[in-house]
Amino acid sequence: MQFGSGPATARKVNERAAAVVYAGGARRLRETQMPVDNQLYDRLADTWWNDDSALSLLRTGINPARFGYMRRVLTERLRIEPRASSALDVGSGGGLLAEECARLGFRVTGIDPSAESVAAARAHAADAGLEIEYTVGTGERLPFADASFDLAYCCDVLEHVDDLDRVLAETARVLKPGGVYLYDTINRTRRSRLVVIKLMQEWRATALMEPDLHDWEMFIKPGELAAALARVGLENQETVGLGPARNPLAMLVDMRRRARGDMSFGEFGARNRFRETRDTSLLYAGHAMKPL
Repeated sequence: MQFGSGPATARKVNERAAAVVYAGGARRLRETQMPVDNQLYDRLADTWWNDDSALSLLRTGINPARFGYMRRVLTERLRIEPRASSALDVGSGGGLLAEECARLGFRVTGIDPSAESVAAARAHAADAGLEIEYTVGTGERLPFADASFDLAYCCDVLEHVDDLDRVLAETARVLKPGGVYLYDTINRTRRSRLVVIKLMQEWRATALMEPDLHDWEMFIKPGELAAALARVGLENQETVGLGPARNPLAMLVDMRRRARGDMSFGEFGARNRFRETRDTSLLYAGHAMKPL
């Protein structure tokens, strides 16, 4: 989920673009106006690491749970040695997750369609003394050879892409046999319509995001994503929920305070962190494997 903005593999919005419709659990493309505004990643590119920016909600509110899941799967369950492994961040944005993975020891490559966000990510990594390779490009056409990476991850991205199957197929192609694919995205449920679209995006009294950041029709049910992974040869291993750890009413009060300007985005994220849960009705994460 993208609070204000987030990493995106979707190409920049053109005057005409592809919107998603659902038929039998699969995504098809039709020519129409793109329903989400992906150009905001260019507009907000210099605020990725700013606590007064909506982007800080990703770092302070979502990433502790997101990266906690990733770290547990990679180092505890799969026993992967980070310093001997290469990782691809598909939709790397300002480098929030890329830097976490680099600090863990992985050799990280990030790719994002926003040149402005890539520039911000490079600058921040350099200031932090981290060696991360960044490039401008899209998930639909990855500029890497087959079997280039030990793992790949695509977080806060899949609900924004033009062609879900193409992005997954390209990621599967560049993974080595036995490689790991980690993901998270937003479920298409009544709850996500209320929380993500209405409360967080459309209703100004509580909104944390810019208008048109998300389109509910582009959210993906876990079964749909598992089927899409299978179509490109990736075997889904599990799905877990990600949701607020705090009481919903207390979180709603903080949303109103944030909308009034009485609380920074960074403070809101820190007070309302997400955690792993069994409930997948809002956000969910998981991982898949490429067969040997």
